[in-house]
Amino acid sequence: MGKKLTKRSEDYSKWYNELVVKADLAENSAVRGCMVIKPYGYAIWEKMQAELDKKFKETGHQNAYFPLFVPKSLFEAEEKNAEGFAKECAVVTHYRLKTDPNDATKLIVDPNAKLEEELIVRPTSEAIIWSTYKGWIQSYRDLPLLINQWANVVRWEMRTRLFLRTAEFLWQEGHTAHATKAEAVAETTQMNNVYADFLEDFMAIPVIKGRKTESERFAGADDTYCIEALMQDGKALQAGTSHFLGQNFAKAFDVRFTNKEGKQEYVWATSWGVSTRLMGALIMTHSDDHGLVLPPNLAPIQVVIVPIYKGEEQLEAITVVANELVTQLRAQGVTVKFDNRDTHRPGAKFAQYELQGVPLRIAIGPKDLEKGTVELARRDTLTKQFVAKDEVISVVENLLVQIQKDLHDKATSYRNTHITLVDTFEEFKKVLEDKGGFISAHWDGTNETEEKIKELTKATIRCIPFDAKEEAGTCVYSGNPSSIRVLFAKAY
Repeated sequence: MGKKLTKRSEDYSKWYNELVVKADLAENSAVRGCMVIKPYGYAIWEKMQAELDKKFKETGHQNAYFPLFVPKSLFEAEEKNAEGFAKECAVVTHYRLKTDPNDATKLIVDPNAKLEEELIVRPTSEAIIWSTYKGWIQSYRDLPLLINQWANVVRWEMRTRLFLRTAEFLWQEGHTAHATKAEAVAETTQMNNVYADFLEDFMAIPVIKGRKTESERFAGADDTYCIEALMQDGKALQAGTSHFLGQNFAKAFDVRFTNKEGKQEYVWATSWGVSTRLMGALIMTHSDDHGLVLPPNLAPIQVVIVPIYKGEEQLEAITVVANELVTQLRAQGVTVKFDNRDTHRPGAKFAQYELQGVPLRIAIGPKDLEKGTVELARRDTLTKQFVAKDEVISVVENLLVQIQKDLHDKATSYRNTHITLVDTFEEFKKVLEDKGGFISAHWDGTNETEEKIKELTKATIRCIPFDAKEEAGTCVYSGNPSSIRVLFAKAY
């Protein structure tokens, strides 16, 4: 596995980049700004997908798939959306290559193969989906329309970082149509809650639910709800968003329905999504200087069994016990791997699984066989205990539940001690510089103040928390009256 990771305290960014690569999650590809997600990283993403997909279907949504390419005229139809993504768009202008007449070993774009209309490689799918919905929706009987797609999107980022910001990334995007504003707002809230529950229960990441300010809203939305998480370096990460789109896209694409009274109305819309950025959140919330720390609910391998032996005879005896444990654990729904490779020494295997964050490690040697025990090691606390072979299954089951809870508790404790109330701009700057985390401060509600604070400190308003209480105060920057505190932070 090579040299040790850079310590988080020395260079958090370098630690993160090294960990993603060394733990075999992903690597940079031959395409600038794009990544290759390796099997171990993809296995974690698949577990996220499976759980989220289940939650989407439980709330009545169906999966579909829409084209990667969006005709430029459709993309332009909703002005705010087009303007918001214009700078990140990749554009297809030609459909054929030909041999270079001056060099037969090279290909050039065929100038005679220019597209009649340029195609945008989707940065998001509202345009192509709403142009399709026009043919699907005629009557109130066609509503609500609850569709999700798992897809890739392209946003031509200049500065990239594996999982957190890449030119192409994987995500899901829900797009729903409703007969009333109230239904669409309820859907927006419901899906934001689905994301929050998933992060809390499966990723062991505490989140704050809130609303984005006007300047931070999704382009083309009337309102954006979000979940914000705090990473170990004191920076915030937007982990998911749910948008109330009003009737903006319905009007742009002329999507109307006949209501129960026989009158024509525009439909109301939502869209919502999370992406492989969640992988970055998972890594940065729990991991340590030794490598990944994975919550059991998302670990591709929850338990690994490593034999310690000399000679084939000892290995055979250990294998009998290991296979028994594998069968019993799998019967309880635990994912387990018996690593009997003879190409790696036990120490190298221990280092690998520690780096890859496997929650529990069982070691079995000849002395364990004599005593009827195994050595059980926790990845999160790096503690070990000897457990009687007959008790292994129940101890493992209980420990997996305990580890999941402990990781959530630890992250929550860190988050809670890094929400700081400030009342002056000097305090604001000092906390941001010395401590980091979320800063709870009064804001006068103007774009000008928000922009000025961002310009001076690089901190943005992460959200207006839903549970924020009305409280008379003065804006931390302008001194103007304010009735509510918002959360500021530097963010990814």
